[in-house]
Amino acid sequence: MHPSAERFVGEAHDRYGFDPVVEEFPEGTKTAADAADAVGCQVAQIASSIVLVADGEVVVSVTSGANRADLEKVAAAVGADTARMADADEVKDVTGWSIGGVPPICHATSLPVVFDETLTGFETVWAAAGTPTAVFAVSPAELIEMSGAEIVDVAE
Repeated sequence: MHPSAERFVGEAHDRYGFDPVVEEFPEGTKTAADAADAVGCQVAQIASSIVLVADGEVVVSVTSGANRADLEKVAAAVGADTARMADADEVKDVTGWSIGGVPPICHATSLPVVFDETLTGFETVWAAAGTPTAVFAVSPAELIEMSGAEIVDVAE
């Protein structure tokens, strides 16, 4: 297992008592469509962690792979006026993970998390496990509980 995926598994266990089963795909799961193809699920079941900066504060939007995060909706959900996509350095600094592999939990700093209501319609969703080639399955309810996320309409 890739060292970043191993670190994710260890952190998930230590922080939440959660033992994710990581699946790795050498061809990568960089896009929601790639991830869905790799695991054999609907694109809408991919829980993409989108890192944004809302009025200077970093927030994570766990967004269905079938949707694009609406920056105005995310900003409103966290009480901000505006939001923008975080750059690669901001993502790494505040989450501890690189773009493409950011899991929805186990961030380096405490961050507000919003959760795309679309994902709640599934029994299982798939999320990044620390690298662009690793994912894990989890129920939306477990993910919401572990991340402390607020369920919101974030779709464009």
